[in-house]
Amino acid sequence: MNIYSKKQRWKFALAIVAAIIVFVSLWYTNVLVREIADEEKNKAKAWAEAIQRKAELVSYTQDLFEKLSEEERKKVEIWAEASRSVINAPDDNLELYTKILTGNTTIPIIRTDDKDNIKSYRNLEEEKVKQAVLVKRLNQMKSKNKPVVINYFGDQKNLIYYDESTIYSELREVLDQQIESFNKDIVTNSASVPVIYTDSSQQKVLAYGNIDEDKIESVGYITQLIEKMRTVNPPIRVTLGDDKVRYIFYDESPLLAQLKYYPFVQLGVIGLFLLIAYYLFSTARNAEQNQVWVGMAKETAHQLGTPLSSLLAWIEVLKSKNVDEQTLSEIKRDLGRLETVTERFSKIGAAPKLEQNDVNKVIESTLKYLKTRLSKKVTFNHTTTNGNKVMACVNVPLLEWVLENIVKNAVDAISGEGKVDIHVTDQSQFVYIDISDNGKGIPKGARKTVFQPGYTTKKRGWGLGLSLTKRIIENYHSGKVFVKQSEVGEGTTFRIVLNKVA
Repeated sequence: MNIYSKKQRWKFALAIVAAIIVFVSLWYTNVLVREIADEEKNKAKAWAEAIQRKAELVSYTQDLFEKLSEEERKKVEIWAEASRSVINAPDDNLELYTKILTGNTTIPIIRTDDKDNIKSYRNLEEEKVKQAVLVKRLNQMKSKNKPVVINYFGDQKNLIYYDESTIYSELREVLDQQIESFNKDIVTNSASVPVIYTDSSQQKVLAYGNIDEDKIESVGYITQLIEKMRTVNPPIRVTLGDDKVRYIFYDESPLLAQLKYYPFVQLGVIGLFLLIAYYLFSTARNAEQNQVWVGMAKETAHQLGTPLSSLLAWIEVLKSKNVDEQTLSEIKRDLGRLETVTERFSKIGAAPKLEQNDVNKVIESTLKYLKTRLSKKVTFNHTTTNGNKVMACVNVPLLEWVLENIVKNAVDAISGEGKVDIHVTDQSQFVYIDISDNGKGIPKGARKTVFQPGYTTKKRGWGLGLSLTKRIIENYHSGKVFVKQSEVGEGTTFRIVLNKVA
């Protein structure tokens, strides 16, 4: 098993472990969020139930006060009847009526004739006995309760005006405080839920709590918010002291709304962190690889340079020994090739100079060199779509190196007789070079790893040719190189994409 197969298996295993960790983390987080959400819902529910009970209590208290008010009016009517009877009753019954009259010690009363002249009063404070004060108090009583009429001596009558008793007034203050406390409990609730308190039309807002004050003035926003609250929770119907129906609309607490999105936010943050970490480590790894490539290339160029210079000197020595010209010519050609290789290595790591060159001419030159050094059983075909001249922005020595690497791999993939086709396509922006063979092909799982350093199917190969090819095309020419098509047993097509303009 080669290193890249192991790498793929490790990636797959780590991906499964990471998926399990993410799944368990999200599951446990969801459990916690659900528990907290249930607790928030229970708080809101308890608050709503408490508000409902308190509304019922306030309503019940109001009913009780209405009954007390009726009882006080009955007492006034009895007192008025006793007053009339005192005038008309025989002497033996006066004691009973006198007890009734003197028994009223709590209800303030003012008796007038039919012309509103004050005849008597009872249960008023000492400071209010002045006439002006009595008249003022009489007007207040008129506005609150209807008078009780006493008829006597034919068409003569007196009017009994009355007010709430002291005890009733004190209880009324308690009721008002209870209603005020009820309204306060609605808007400043312990459950921290957004709440709107409306009138019977469910349109006019009487009070609100835990809602953005800047938006509360917008009628459209309030209408939309009430409808949303209605869908989340049914409104609470309450009846208070003025016998008018009111409604309480409430929503989920902001914390509960945030908890719903927390797992997704957590997953997003973790994913973003992993992506950033992967990008940084990948960038650092690529930078290290670049340094290694540059160092090896320059060291190789340096190591080749010294013996190459010596060999060039030895050629001159061989000339003086009368060695035949054909032998010297072949040696010079190979030395020229070594110089080209040295130049290629020296360009790795430095920004190469890209110039407009004829791609077909570079291909022909490369094939001419390779034909004399590769198997004679392999035929080479070079075709182009637009004439003979196709210009692209390239560095000729590096492009020749790329072509050599791909063509040599194609020949190595052919067992016995075969062919290598090179087709050039000239387009408006790019130049495409397709190099096809009828060799053994590349398995689908290896199409991306063939460009990785060290990947090789040869027993003695280093696996650096296609890696250098990818680096030269993509890093130095800003182009692309990839496996365009491959079928096991039928052959492979590599495509090189070059820019026509730098």
